[in-house]
Amino acid sequence: MWTKQGLIYKPDGSKPFSRTHAQVPFGFPIENKLRVYFATRDEKSQSSTSFVELNPDDLSEVVYIHDKPCLTNGAVGMFDESGAMPSWFLPVGDEIWLYYTGWNRSETASYRLGIGLAVSRDGGLTFERKYTGPLLDRSIYDQVWVAQPCVVREGDRWRMWYLSCTKIDVINGHPEPFYDVKYAESEDGVRWERTGQVCVGYDEFTDAIGRPTVYKDGDMYKMYFSYRNATNYRTDVQRSYRIGYAESKDGINWNRKDNLAGIERSADGWDSLMMDYCHIFPHRDQWIMFYNGNGFGASGFGYATQPING
Repeated sequence: MWTKQGLIYKPDGSKPFSRTHAQVPFGFPIENKLRVYFATRDEKSQSSTSFVELNPDDLSEVVYIHDKPCLTNGAVGMFDESGAMPSWFLPVGDEIWLYYTGWNRSETASYRLGIGLAVSRDGGLTFERKYTGPLLDRSIYDQVWVAQPCVVREGDRWRMWYLSCTKIDVINGHPEPFYDVKYAESEDGVRWERTGQVCVGYDEFTDAIGRPTVYKDGDMYKMYFSYRNATNYRTDVQRSYRIGYAESKDGINWNRKDNLAGIERSADGWDSLMMDYCHIFPHRDQWIMFYNGNGFGASGFGYATQPING
């Protein structure tokens, strides 16, 4: 079971690039600090990447708020011209690699997404695109878009679990995306091979799955994610995002066990309508889960803890 520790941070709206949202939080230890990267939005609701730093001995205490974006939207016509939303950070030699979701507005489907790569050479303060084009885009296996990857290095093999949108249905006059979690592999972290392997798919309730976070606990791969229905999920708590869980021996074939997720939405407050976009990592003999609550991150991000051997 996870023990909720409460809300940590929500933008106060004073910065032009960060009017609202602290979405898709990602915990990243740097020296004696714990940095949390997230996506924040400007007046046009365009996402950029920034961070806060927390007291590593008390994660509820914000000790630093960065005053500028680390990565902003791309040039006109590019796959990320409408926003750059972080997903996964990975130390690679002296660099930090950021796998991010690029946003493109669409007249018929609201938006189209792709997966890009940016690199930091100054300790994560700024990121430059390694390529101006996406690493992954729609394909024969991913019909509409791809987004929000989790990337793990195991020896010479790079492994990715990512969101794959397979269709758009117009529901109550609004185009709603349906997306599952698929798998890809790479030898260099740049060129990825896809087979269409579904790791966590649709069921009678699940029409969409939020960013997966995968880690190994002993000989077991564990995946946490958020999932929702496609109908009225913005306003109906019974259909909105909640946290799910799956297990795997090989990271490819997964058994979904949502009843073991060990965390639920609160009865009231900032995470009572939604729980989504979690990231899990070890810190001080505990597993830490950063996650978003109501409004897809508009209410900020908080955290929960679990003993590593618990």
